[in-house]
Amino acid sequence: MSAGSTDLARSVVTALLEAGVTEVVLSPGSRNAPLSFAVHEAATAGLLRLHTRIDERTGGFLALGLTKVGARAAVLCTSGTAVANLHPAVLEAAHTGLPLVVLTADRPARLRGTGANQTTDQVGVFGRLVRTRDLPVDPLVLEADGPTHLNVQLDEPLVPTDRWTPPTPAPSPAPPAPASAAGPTPGASGDLLPLGPRTVVVAGDDAGPPARVLAERAGWPLLAEPTSGSRTGDNALRCYRLLLDTDLGRSIERVVVAGHPTLSRPVTRLLSRADVEVVAVPARGAWAERPFPVDRHVVRPVVEGQEQPGWLDAWREADRSVARQLDRLLAAEPALTPHQVAAAVSRGTPPGGLLYVGASSPIRDLDLTVARYEVGDRRKVVANRGLAGIDGTISSAVGAALGRPHGTRNLALMGDVTFLHDSTGLVLGPREERPDLTIVVVNDDGGAIFSMLEQGAPEHAEPFDTLFGTPHGVDLASLCAATRTPHWRVDTLAELEHALASPNGGIEVVEAVVERRTRRDLDERIRSLRP
Repeated sequence: MSAGSTDLARSVVTALLEAGVTEVVLSPGSRNAPLSFAVHEAATAGLLRLHTRIDERTGGFLALGLTKVGARAAVLCTSGTAVANLHPAVLEAAHTGLPLVVLTADRPARLRGTGANQTTDQVGVFGRLVRTRDLPVDPLVLEADGPTHLNVQLDEPLVPTDRWTPPTPAPSPAPPAPASAAGPTPGASGDLLPLGPRTVVVAGDDAGPPARVLAERAGWPLLAEPTSGSRTGDNALRCYRLLLDTDLGRSIERVVVAGHPTLSRPVTRLLSRADVEVVAVPARGAWAERPFPVDRHVVRPVVEGQEQPGWLDAWREADRSVARQLDRLLAAEPALTPHQVAAAVSRGTPPGGLLYVGASSPIRDLDLTVARYEVGDRRKVVANRGLAGIDGTISSAVGAALGRPHGTRNLALMGDVTFLHDSTGLVLGPREERPDLTIVVVNDDGGAIFSMLEQGAPEHAEPFDTLFGTPHGVDLASLCAATRTPHWRVDTLAELEHALASPNGGIEVVEAVVERRTRRDLDERIRSLRP
């Protein structure tokens, strides 16, 4: 009979199964062996799916990507620095309110505060934003609106002496249908917003369809980021951020903001204007406080009637004008631009498809060029916008693709530095499940986004590459070959569109080569466009 750590590990895994965890990402170690054996037996019994990764940071973001598309996932690692490598993914989950389960093995309490091998202070290691349960001392409770850290004290012996058949958990009750934050059913109450002030709806990351519904019912322009879940329908404006510094933008009197807007300085300036009333819908995440003044908080904004069409029509006309100018500008460029890459990827994402977008320039390029999507096409455009870091993007995209088997196609769009930062995400063992995922890498040999910021001004040219541009000269084809990942290299729009139209299956990389040195000038010309 098994006892001690084996029994504790099995009870933990049983509790996870009862809580609906169906995906476990494991990084190998000795101290976590009791938990590893238990999840393997649960996987063998068909109660969960097990993914193994040799790098804990990769494993954490893989579990994050799975969680991002609705799977209930846990990531499991051994003690010591392995735990610290999960911190970036845990912070991202905390700031987006994702219920990621973090399962860490620890030495028994008697060894804490000593120099025992691989022993550190793991209780509360992720800070005050994450609740830690120190098992078996604390009760095992999982958070519903953020990550839970289960720190499990495991003493020797660390391997079982018998086989275990995990109990099949009872079916979980169906969660209640989420209430619409913008369009309640007839007779339902909400926070009434009067018509009259010149209003726009700003939909940041994870705002969801209610932001679109509100804009359409009220007849207001919709300023929706690509990952808002709201950027569909006729009220969504493509070039909204280029319009905010015009007379039209300056005439805005009220903003209803939902989700987590992070992409645009013009939007940030709009939300901070003293002459604009800001109405905020609560967003998920560890910090509910908005980084801009809020005049009114509402849970479910509703309107009665619709504004006169002149306000919305003016925005639509201006948006069409700037969009036409932008398309002509990009088409006249002598070489492939990052914006054209983003537009091609957007067009290549079919109804029912998934697009995972990296931070930095690609998501901002996509924001200006995303194709018009129809309501109900069920495309899912997601990104790690809680802290907007570049780390873990490949792994997050792989996790999302694995967690969404019903999708029609999976794509990812990211920059070269983002790709290199998580290149271990391509390291999958021969037994690991590989989703169909096309990763498009916009390669300008460095950090192009900094050339568009204050650091990229001509007076800082001498130290720029050392401090910000960071050209790396990496041969991405060779890097992909090392992990047996199919690779295409393209430098024209026609080649890119051909590559996107001809997926090989499995994970593949399409490297789109663009020019970094002209990026600042191109950005300035784009920002100067006016209706």
